[in-house]
Amino acid sequence: MASAILSTLKTASPAVPQTLTEKIVQRYSIGLPEDKFVKAGDYVTLEPHRCMTHDNSWPVAMKFMSIGASTIHNPRQIVMTLDHDVQNKSESNMKKYRQIEEFAAKQGVDFYPAGRGIGHQIMIEEGYAWPGTLAVASDSHTNMYGGIGCLGTAMVRTDAASIWATGRTWWQIPPIAKVTFTGVLPQGVTGKDIIVALCGLFNNDEVLNHAIEFTGSEETLRSIPVDDRLTIANMTTEWGALSGLFPIDSVLQAWLRYKATDAALYKSADAGKSSAHERFTHAALDELFENQLVADKGAQYAKSLYLNLSSLSPYVSGPNSVKVATPLNQLEAQDIKINKAYLVSCTNSRASDLAAAAKVFKDAAEENGGKIPKVARGVNFYIAAASLPEQQAAEEQGDWQAMLEAGAKPLPAGCGPCIGLGTGLLEPGEVGISASNRNYKGRMGSTEAKAYLASPEVVAASALSGKISGPGWYEKPEGSEGVLRGEGDGIKEEDRMITIEEALERIIAQADEMVTTAEEQGFTSDSAASANADSAPSATTLVDVLPGFPEKITGEIVFCDADNINTDGIYPGKYTYQDYVSREKMAEVCMSNYDPSFSSIAVEGDILVSGFNFGTGSSREQAATALLAKGIPMVVAGSFGNIFARNSINNALCGLEVPRLVERLRESFSSTPKASKTAPISEPAVNSQSLDSPPPGPTTTPANEKQLTRRTGWRFLWDVRRSLVEVTEGPGPDAKKWTQKVGEMPPNVQAIIARGGLEGWVKGEIEAK
Repeated sequence: MASAILSTLKTASPAVPQTLTEKIVQRYSIGLPEDKFVKAGDYVTLEPHRCMTHDNSWPVAMKFMSIGASTIHNPRQIVMTLDHDVQNKSESNMKKYRQIEEFAAKQGVDFYPAGRGIGHQIMIEEGYAWPGTLAVASDSHTNMYGGIGCLGTAMVRTDAASIWATGRTWWQIPPIAKVTFTGVLPQGVTGKDIIVALCGLFNNDEVLNHAIEFTGSEETLRSIPVDDRLTIANMTTEWGALSGLFPIDSVLQAWLRYKATDAALYKSADAGKSSAHERFTHAALDELFENQLVADKGAQYAKSLYLNLSSLSPYVSGPNSVKVATPLNQLEAQDIKINKAYLVSCTNSRASDLAAAAKVFKDAAEENGGKIPKVARGVNFYIAAASLPEQQAAEEQGDWQAMLEAGAKPLPAGCGPCIGLGTGLLEPGEVGISASNRNYKGRMGSTEAKAYLASPEVVAASALSGKISGPGWYEKPEGSEGVLRGEGDGIKEEDRMITIEEALERIIAQADEMVTTAEEQGFTSDSAASANADSAPSATTLVDVLPGFPEKITGEIVFCDADNINTDGIYPGKYTYQDYVSREKMAEVCMSNYDPSFSSIAVEGDILVSGFNFGTGSSREQAATALLAKGIPMVVAGSFGNIFARNSINNALCGLEVPRLVERLRESFSSTPKASKTAPISEPAVNSQSLDSPPPGPTTTPANEKQLTRRTGWRFLWDVRRSLVEVTEGPGPDAKKWTQKVGEMPPNVQAIIARGGLEGWVKGEIEAK
């Protein structure tokens, strides 16, 4: 490719320019051919620096043992934490917690008990997630590690069992997006406002299933503290990304030096039995900074976006969707009363967040004769620190006590209400505002409640006033007229100063793109072009179908007409951490948070078809296994959330992306106009609740009105050998039929599904050896 020319002009440049994400993956990939430079799209075998599991450690252990493994491959690679259901004191949960602790002790794995903190926060503050390394966890918010320059991405339970047994797993490097920040954060605007705005302003799946790299000038990045970066990286999950990576810059270096000094000075302090001093050492930092990874000039990104921080104001997400973000001042004018406020979760419950919330009450005390005022009548304000050390830091500053004096209700350091577990969940008809990361309908309680997301200070101010409001700290920059954002890097051409090397890189990038386009056009065959025709292509390459994998899958189409159906809609969170839910119960509650009537409409053997980004959200494997329990052999969608797609393969649920089928079903059964893929998504007027899962429709509706779940009478057939799908649009011999070519089913994926999932495949490999 043309990029090779550049290496002859600059001897210091690498043979193949890489992004920061690619460089980290390169470092942790094993079995690469000599001189192989990994790039987006490559499948690699990874040996992660760390792997964290939480309450799901026991289900992972059961998978681990069921595949014939008995000893963890590398105990230093593994961290176990208890954080999700810490308020649950039932005998069954206590038994599970004991089993996890005993298993960790037997295997020599670092273990953190319930109440010590949320796993992701522990990974950060204890130094397990380390800049320039790759860490995975069986939880969707592993992205948070990117806030300190550690490539963090989610894996699922079965992947975790594989890592325990072998130290390795597989990954496909996703397309990589660059997000450039310009300007500086105004007074009263936080990292939470940045990510809420990004989710709401770029809400057309621009970064769906991408790895994100954040960048900006030194001045810009200095305005984003590390705690705010953690918040931003954490919620790249809700933005649809698989990781969110900040550079290792002067801000992070100063934070790391402070952590190393603090760890050395206070290593004897209990603080939940911290061992951070073993990892946060100045010697380790010297080595890190001497061998620091940075993205190469000329590295290729799938897309580039920018956001001018100077133009940003406080933002609020919701109700019930991160894709709806509104400037705080607009919601303040609507006088939206709240019932509950939450300062919880790994997103925004560090000491700095607790201090910001406490300041709201301390400032109000100055106008109240020095006495901390109470939260508004009828409002319950819940607080939980991200970890015990963070709570202790807040107590030392008097921030924790200030909020308790205001009437806040303390909860143990853990996930709690953020994931719909424990005390203080939203009841039907209630309105809540939270500093957490996810406000899908039903996520924090009743599906008939409304949930908003905001910064800690806005949550505290809302609790104090009884309605969505801010503390009044925002100072609008002079001349600011709306948020400046878009594609590219946000630098005006007349202000751009580039070197000769940068000019060469730009020319060569354009040449690369032209060559790639020409190759794609040159290799498009007639049969591929005919794939969208109403008849099968005349020439078909047959795929070898492995024993145990079906040559054809067919069934009636049941249509769930919604985009962004999340994993909580597929399998309710309240069942996620119950380890012994029967298959019958899983089938009964399958899709119930999306549509309570799904269970009575869908039958065994149906092919479920849904819209775009199906299975977004958390990493729960039950989203796939519940559909299998219902007897659904296959899901077809316009596109899938990455974690759901991975879970499906790992649990032997077949899936195909056929956007044309979704469009045809919507043309035939929906009166809603088809949206352009380039048009921004906005909340439909008929749906005041959520883009993620629309409210239930009437029991009986005309054929052209939207139903949540519809038996269509259409038939779907997937011919695996011919890599072809056939759709019959209705019953009877005169029904229209059309076919479409689809991707070939790779033999390694066939092998996993044929053996009942990755667990069965790994077991077979162990037995074979």
